[in-house]
Amino acid sequence: MIEYIDAFYAGLIQILPLTAQGQQAFLFMLLGIFIGFWIGVLPGLGAAATLALMLPFVYRMDTVTAFAFLLGMNTVNETTGDITSVLFGVPGEATTTATIVDGHPMAKKGEAGRALGAALMSSLVGAIFGAVALALAIPIMNPLVLSIGAPEFFMLALLGITFVASLSGGNLLKGLAAGCLGFALATVGLDPIRASPRFTFEGVLGQNAALFLWDGVSLVAVAIGLFAIPEIMDLAIQGTSIAREKVGKLGGVWQGVKDTFHHWWLVIRCSAIGTYIGILPGIGGSAAQWIAYAHAVQSSPGRERFGKGAVEGVLGPGAANNSKDGGALVPTLAFGVPGSVSMAILLGAFLIHGIVPGPDMLDPTKHLPLTFSFVWIIVIGNIITVSVCFLFLNQLAKITYIRGVLLVPFLLLLIYLGGFTVKNSFGDMILVLIFGALGWFMIQFDWQRPPLLLGLVLGTIAERNLFISTRAYGYGWLTHPGVIIIGLLILGAIVYSIRQIRKDSVRSSAGGSRPTMDIQLEIIVKNPVYRVVFALFWVAVFAYILREAFYEIRPMEEHAALFPIIIGIPGLALAGLVFGQEFLRVLRQTYPTEAPSASQTGLIRRRAVSIISWTLGFFLAIWLLGFSVAGPLATFLYLKFGSGEKWGITLVLSFLMWGFFYGLFDYLLHLPFPEGELFVRLNFSG
Repeated sequence: MIEYIDAFYAGLIQILPLTAQGQQAFLFMLLGIFIGFWIGVLPGLGAAATLALMLPFVYRMDTVTAFAFLLGMNTVNETTGDITSVLFGVPGEATTTATIVDGHPMAKKGEAGRALGAALMSSLVGAIFGAVALALAIPIMNPLVLSIGAPEFFMLALLGITFVASLSGGNLLKGLAAGCLGFALATVGLDPIRASPRFTFEGVLGQNAALFLWDGVSLVAVAIGLFAIPEIMDLAIQGTSIAREKVGKLGGVWQGVKDTFHHWWLVIRCSAIGTYIGILPGIGGSAAQWIAYAHAVQSSPGRERFGKGAVEGVLGPGAANNSKDGGALVPTLAFGVPGSVSMAILLGAFLIHGIVPGPDMLDPTKHLPLTFSFVWIIVIGNIITVSVCFLFLNQLAKITYIRGVLLVPFLLLLIYLGGFTVKNSFGDMILVLIFGALGWFMIQFDWQRPPLLLGLVLGTIAERNLFISTRAYGYGWLTHPGVIIIGLLILGAIVYSIRQIRKDSVRSSAGGSRPTMDIQLEIIVKNPVYRVVFALFWVAVFAYILREAFYEIRPMEEHAALFPIIIGIPGLALAGLVFGQEFLRVLRQTYPTEAPSASQTGLIRRRAVSIISWTLGFFLAIWLLGFSVAGPLATFLYLKFGSGEKWGITLVLSFLMWGFFYGLFDYLLHLPFPEGELFVRLNFSG
């Protein structure tokens, strides 16, 4: 035990500016924190991409300095990603999407400071929890990681979808159907077992154009489309700032800090969830945040507040997001099995410095002090990041009071940038548009989006572990004790959700507040038949999935068709039940009949057509001219002719947009964007 205490102390000394080596490690940790801060704020770039870009720079660093630099950069990414998610409804990282669900509605209510304070403080608590868990787990890593097998992994994926389906308000069927569609989206591309192409649409797109789908549907593109595009449309249609109400102290940062400690038990529980999910290799932070969010909903007595600005919906994901980093280091250090994509890249740094993860990392005479330095880097890095953020949060929160028309061009370009940078593919930008439209319609027709996104996150994990389970155990894996326990939890979650829905309906019929439909919703779906048509669309999607699985995929590779069939059958049944519900509601005329005035209808319809046109126009400009030219040009055209701004502010903002793309990506990061299609054709013809 004394050896562990000595190594723990030595790990701290190695990264503090008390020695020459510690000074160097500390300075590079600050540099990594600085880079990670801004990468986290920018949508779509991500911690993994940043680590990959910076990996070549660690060759000449000593071991402690290299990991202080890389791990310091990684630990702050999710923390600062919450800032973009709360303020703009655009996920700074794929792992901060759950923060949008309640964080952005809080910003709309003028509580951006409170939401950011809650997100940052819960992130700090989660990071410290994860670091402590890593320190405590070092002597007992083997039992933690080897406690579950492939059958339990598969059931955990189903459990996650079931929990998040509780976010579907009064309609569990819609939540489960959305989760099934997310699972189905995860099957697009080459199947993980035999590498057979599935749902890649070569017959429609052509072989070359469909190649980008061979890598699957981009999680970032789906997340940005589902959550960011509808927020941009809402901002433009409403014609206001992001924050539509001004409040006093409740909007303050310190209220969010107080909320963290007021709901301390929820924060601790969600930190534990994040840590355990991080320990499980391959699950990742996206799953951790959604499972933590679902737990926050399930454990709250006021579930109807979620999705409308409940601070608990910010605290849960914030804590889980950062605690999972400590958990993800457990299998990475002990077995060389990365707990996440970022940890996989971090393994490259181990190889660069000639370190083999495993027993040596736990040996006090070898690399145990380095292992404990990771614990201190996570703690100190997050303390520094959160402290710096608090200094500027009040200023950041004021962004939510800027007129929306001035933010729209910047947000649109950030959205397309986030979609493009994942694979440098214009195809992913098209996916952003497609899922943006789907997300907007899901909002209009009361289909919740989180289960769909979590299904995409967990789909590949579920399919791979289902295949391993059936090959290793046949159908005997269904009788494993862990499988039975998780199955009972799934059944309990469904029963609990049904009981809560019935309680809510009884409370409503007894004179409780009746939810009012948004004015945009009344205009778009004034005819309830549209809701039936949208439900029929879901039926058609699942019918198509089953048709492709049975008649196109199965004849070529039976194993590749198994998971789409298993998902498609319950998905079709659930969508059919929802269709029946909506059809009966039309016959019974149980939809609200209030409608806005004719003048309101005309104004909002014109604004809706305008923002849809500009959204498509920005895409075409980027495709034809490239980001560097289209960014400032499209911004200028939108501000001057789309919103009628004055020449001065139009030119200044357009210049800032040019400086952002050229200065940051071309000059500093040396990542020039590809030329637009127009320039390519001109160069080719020349």
